[in-house]
Amino acid sequence: MAVREEKVMEENGTEEAKRLMLKIAAILDEARTSYATHNRKLKELSLLRAKSSSSVFFSAFSRTLTPLFDFQRRLASVERVVSFVSALAASASDEFLDCFLKFLLAAATASNKTARFRACQIVSEIILRLPDDAEVSNEIWDEVIEWMMVRVRDKIPVVRTFAVRALSRFVNDSVNSDILDLYLEVLPLEQNADVRKMIVLSLPPSTATSQVIIDCTLDVSESVRKAAYCVLANKFPLQSLSIKLRTLILRRGLADRSLAVSKECFKLLKDEWLTKSCNGDPVELLKYLDVETYESVSESVMEELLKAGLVKLQNGASIQQYISSTGDSTEGDTIDCPPCIQLMEAEAALYWRTVCKHLQSEAHAKGSDAAATMGTEAEVYAAEASDKNDLLEKILPATVNEYIELIRAHANAGSNHRFATRQLLLLGAMFDFSDATNRKAAGAFLHELMCKCPEHEEDDEGNIVVLGDGLSFGGDIDWAEAVASFARKVHAAAGEFEEVFLAIIEELAQPCKERIANHVQWMHSLSLTGLLLKNAKSLRILQGKAITPDELLQTLLLPGAKQAHLDVQRIAVRCLGLYGLLERKPSAELLKQLRISYIKGPHSISIEACRALIDLVMWHGPEEVDKMLKLNIPCQINSEKSTFCPVNFSDSEGDLDIETLDILYGGFENGDWASPLPSNEEECVHAILGEGFAKILLLSDNYPSLPITLHPVILSKLIYLYFSDVSEHLHRCIAKSFMPVMRSMWPGIFGNYAGSNFTVSQMRKRAVQASRFMLQMVQIPLYVKEAQPDCESTTTEQPQVTDKCAEVPFDCGEEGLALRIAVEVASFSSKKTAAEKAYVSALCRILVLLHFRISEQGPIKCMRKLLHHVVECVSSEKDLLKELKRMSERLRTVDSLPDKELLQDEVNLILGKLELECDLDLGGPVSMPQTPAAPLTRPARSRRRVRIEEESSDEELPSVVPTTHHTVKIRSERASKTAAINKMSSARRSLKIDEMNEQVEEDSDVTSDDSDASD
Repeated sequence: MAVREEKVMEENGTEEAKRLMLKIAAILDEARTSYATHNRKLKELSLLRAKSSSSVFFSAFSRTLTPLFDFQRRLASVERVVSFVSALAASASDEFLDCFLKFLLAAATASNKTARFRACQIVSEIILRLPDDAEVSNEIWDEVIEWMMVRVRDKIPVVRTFAVRALSRFVNDSVNSDILDLYLEVLPLEQNADVRKMIVLSLPPSTATSQVIIDCTLDVSESVRKAAYCVLANKFPLQSLSIKLRTLILRRGLADRSLAVSKECFKLLKDEWLTKSCNGDPVELLKYLDVETYESVSESVMEELLKAGLVKLQNGASIQQYISSTGDSTEGDTIDCPPCIQLMEAEAALYWRTVCKHLQSEAHAKGSDAAATMGTEAEVYAAEASDKNDLLEKILPATVNEYIELIRAHANAGSNHRFATRQLLLLGAMFDFSDATNRKAAGAFLHELMCKCPEHEEDDEGNIVVLGDGLSFGGDIDWAEAVASFARKVHAAAGEFEEVFLAIIEELAQPCKERIANHVQWMHSLSLTGLLLKNAKSLRILQGKAITPDELLQTLLLPGAKQAHLDVQRIAVRCLGLYGLLERKPSAELLKQLRISYIKGPHSISIEACRALIDLVMWHGPEEVDKMLKLNIPCQINSEKSTFCPVNFSDSEGDLDIETLDILYGGFENGDWASPLPSNEEECVHAILGEGFAKILLLSDNYPSLPITLHPVILSKLIYLYFSDVSEHLHRCIAKSFMPVMRSMWPGIFGNYAGSNFTVSQMRKRAVQASRFMLQMVQIPLYVKEAQPDCESTTTEQPQVTDKCAEVPFDCGEEGLALRIAVEVASFSSKKTAAEKAYVSALCRILVLLHFRISEQGPIKCMRKLLHHVVECVSSEKDLLKELKRMSERLRTVDSLPDKELLQDEVNLILGKLELECDLDLGGPVSMPQTPAAPLTRPARSRRRVRIEEESSDEELPSVVPTTHHTVKIRSERASKTAAINKMSSARRSLKIDEMNEQVEEDSDVTSDDSDASD
C-alpha cells in the first residue's frame, strides 16, 4: 500500500513538473516575440515560481531552457529569450540565482561550443543586470570569475567575447587585479576584432590602461578604433591625460581614413572636451593642447570646429579688442595717438589666425560660386561672400598702422610672445599694402624686425650662445618663413623683395666687412642672407642692388666659412650651398671652400658641406663641377674608371687634384662620420652620402660623365650601408620601391621601349635579376641584437611562413611586398600582350618566394583572397599554378581562423596602408580555383571522351566549381562519375576511360568540371 502511494506521488510529481514545464515554455514562447511583453511575463513567471517549490521550479525551468544551449544561430527571437531569462535571474537574488549560476557554469565547461557560448552569454547578461546590493555568495562569484577567466582563452571567438563581457564588472575591483592583467595579456595577441573591441570597452580608466587604449587607435579594425575613442571619451576626462596623449589622440582620430572613426573622435572632441571640460570655449580647449609645441594638431582642431560651426563669435569679440587708443582727440586733430596694446596669449593668437583664414577661404569660395552662377542664386552667393568679408573686416585691426603696432608690441615683448608674433605675421596675407603709406609703415617695421639682433644668452663659462637652430633667421625655420611671406606681401613689386633684403644685408654686413663683428653679428647677417638666397629665383635678380652677388660671396660668405667660430662656419657653408644652386655655373672659389670644409671641418661643418656638394653635383652635374675646378684629369682615364680614387683626409688640405665624387665617396671610409651628432641623432655624414649617391645612381642617365663601371661600386657601398649595424636606424623600404623599379625596367609595358627580340630578352633578364636582388635585400635580416636570440621562429614544415621580430611593419616587409605584387598581377585584364604575360609571370615567380609572419594574420587573410585572382591571371602556366597552390596551402595552415572572413573594411585598411587601390571583388572564397585540364595529346581518345561525357550531360551538375583544399593528385568528380557509369556498362570501355583519366591527372594536378567538359 505504501509503495503504491509513493508511486502515485511520483506520478503526480511528474505530471506537475510536466505542467510546469509547459507553462514555462508558453511564457518563454511569448517572451521571444517582443521585448514589450517582458515586464508582464516576468511577473507571471515570478508568480509561478512563488507558487512552486524551488527545487521543482528550477528543475522544470532548466529542462525547458536546455534546448537553447544547442541553438547556435543568433536570431532576434533567441536573443530576446536570453534577455528575458537573464532579467528573471537578476531579479531573483536568492537560492534560484545561485542554482542557475551553477547550472550555467556547468554548461560553460561543456565540450559543445554552442553550450559554452550560450552559458557565457547568459552569465554576462545576468552580471550586468544585477543591482549593486544583490546578495550572492562569495563562493559563487569566485567560481564565476574563475571559469570566465578560463573561457577568455577559449578557442571560439564568441565565447571569448562574452567571457570578457562577464568579467568587465569585476575588473574595477582592486581585489581582482588578475582580471586586468589577463586583459592586458591577451589583448595584443587576440586575432578577432570583436574580442579586441570587447576588451577595450571593458578596460577601466587608469594610468596602466590609457596607453594601451590609445595604442588601439591604430588597430586594423575600424570597430576597435571606434571603441577606443568611445572609451577615451567616457572614461578618461580631459584633465587626466597628458598633453602628449591628448594631441596624439586628436592627430590620429581626426586624420583617420574611416569616416566613422573620425566622427567618433570628433564627438569626443566636441561633447566631452569642448562642451563639458571647456564650457564650449575653443580658446580654453587650445590651452589644454600646448599650441606652441603642437601647432599642427591645434590648427586641425580649429579647422574641424570651424567646419562644424561650433565656433561662435561673441558680440564684439575681435582682434580689435586688443587695441585701444590712448589720449583724447578732438575734431580736426591730425596727430595720431599711439594705441595701447594688450598682449595676446599663444592660444588666442592661433585662434584668431585660424578664424580669419576660415572666413577668408569661405568668402573666396562663395565669391567663386557667385561668379559661376547667374540670377538669384548668384545674388545669394554674393551676399554670403559679402557677409563673410564684413565679418572679417570687423575682426581684423581697423588699419594697417594698428596691425603693425600690434605686431611690434608682441615682437618687443620677448621670446615668450614669439609664437603670437608669428601668428600675427601670418595675418599679413589678409591686408592690402598697395597704398604707399601702408607699405611704408610695414616696410619700416620689417626693417626694424630684420635688423633686430638674434636672441642670445651666456652659458656657465661666460660664452655667448645664440638661441635656436643656428641656421634659420630668428633661430626657427617657421619664424623665417613667416617673415619671408610677410615681406613678399608688403614688397610685392618685381625685384622689390630682393632689393629690400639686400639693403638690410649690406647694412648688417658692414661690421663683418671691417672684421669688427662678433659671431652673433656674423650669424645675424648670414641667416638673413640664407633667407634671401632660399627665396630668390636667380642671381640675375640680385644684380644692381645695394650689394652685388659677387660682393656678397667675397665679403660675407667665403670669409664666414673661414671664421674660427664653428656656428658661423656652419651657417656660412649652408649659404654657400644655396648660392651655388642659384649660379649658372658654380664658381671655383665656392667649390674649393666647400671641399675644404668637407675634408677639414668638424663633424657639424662636414655635414653641411657634404649636403651642399651633393646638391651642386646633382644640380650642375659632376663633370661641370670638376670642370670649374680645372682638375688635370685626362678624359680617357675618366671613361675607363672602374673604382673611386682613395683619399687621405688626414694629409690633404682640400685642394687635391681629385674629382669631387671621389672626395665624397672617400667620406665612407671615415669611421667617425658614421656616428650621428649628439644634438641630432638623424644626421650624420654617412647618411647624407648614402642618400646622395642613391639619388645619383637612380638618376644616372642625367650624368653621362659618370662611368657605368662605377655603378656596381656605388651599389655595393649602399648595400654595405644598408646592412651596417651602425646604420640600423635606416628603414627597410625596398618593399615600397619594388613595383616602381619593375615597371620602369620591364620592356613593352607602361610605355617602356621594347626594341628587337634580342634587346627585349636582355632587358627582361636584367629586370628579373633586379627583382631577385631586391628580394634578397628584403629577406636577409638586419643584425639581430644578442639580447633577443629567440625573436625569430623557424619551422621545417612551413619554410615560407616565419614569425620574425615585429620590428619591421608589414607594409615595409615581405607581407607588404607580396600584397603589392598580387594587386599588380590581378590588375591586368584576361587578354594580355606578350610583354604583359612575361611581366606577370616574372612577378608571380617572386611572389611564391615571399614569407609571411604568423603574427600578421590580416595580411595572410588578404593574401588568400588575392591569390584567387592571381591564379586566374596565370592559369595557362602549369608550373606557376603548382607553386601558387602550394603557397595557398601554406597560408591556409598558418591562418589561425581559416573560417573567419576578413571584412571589407579591414581589407581596405590594409591596402590603404600600402597606398594601394584595388577594384577587385575580394568578398568571394579564399579557396583556390581548380586548374583547367591540359588538352590531351591523343585526338581519337579525346573524341571518345567527349562523346561519353555527352551521354552523361543530363546528370546534375554542381552550381559552383568544387573547392579543392589539397594539392595531391585526385580525379575530378565528373570524371569519376563517368568512369563508374561506363564501368557498369562495359568493362573494356571503362578500362580505356580510366587510362585517359590517368593521362589527364599526369598533365594537371587538379582537373575542373568545366575543363573536362571542354575536352
